[in-house]
Amino acid sequence: MEVIDTWTGRTACQLQAAYRMTGEAFARRLGVAPRTVASWHANPDVVPLNEIQAALDTLLEKALPPVRLRFARLAQPPESTAVQALRVAIAIVLRGAEVLLVQRRDGGDLRWQFPAGVVKPGADTAAVAVAETRAETGVHCTVREPLGSRVHPTTGVQANYVLCEHLMGEPANLDPAENAEATFIPIASLTRFIPADRIYRPVLDALGVSA
Repeated sequence: MEVIDTWTGRTACQLQAAYRMTGEAFARRLGVAPRTVASWHANPDVVPLNEIQAALDTLLEKALPPVRLRFARLAQPPESTAVQALRVAIAIVLRGAEVLLVQRRDGGDLRWQFPAGVVKPGADTAAVAVAETRAETGVHCTVREPLGSRVHPTTGVQANYVLCEHLMGEPANLDPAENAEATFIPIASLTRFIPADRIYRPVLDALGVSA
């Protein structure tokens, strides 16, 4: 298992990404204020206090194998010396008038979102979106077009959105450690699952959903 001698804001954020938690959920698990987690994203080189170091150790020790594997991959130093921002690929998968969602286990909460995966340095965003969708849900899709990117307002990572078209396969929860469910829902019902103010504006536009 990956062992961290001294946690920094960067490695703490990598653990958050491995757990696929929001900043608020990650803060609750550690027993810290959400602004503390936000400060790690803003200052990756900061060293948390000793009691927070211990809490991070415990959270890593209790992590399930998929989480530990993701963390080990994220914690690997990039091949270049340039600082690499944490990026995720988010797949907006259409099947007619439906869109694919997964229900994440976000700490003690359940939260609906689009399939997503971490983009390692040098990896292609579109390829990650397609591969993560298949790995999480069993759904095969193809990329239609990129929808842009933003710094995600909740997680602070660089989020890259890709519009995809369903090719084959019914959704199934292939990552039960992280997800509770995977399903296609009517596009017209999307904002009943994810509040409109949390959805990237170009995604709403591409789906024809009014905010």
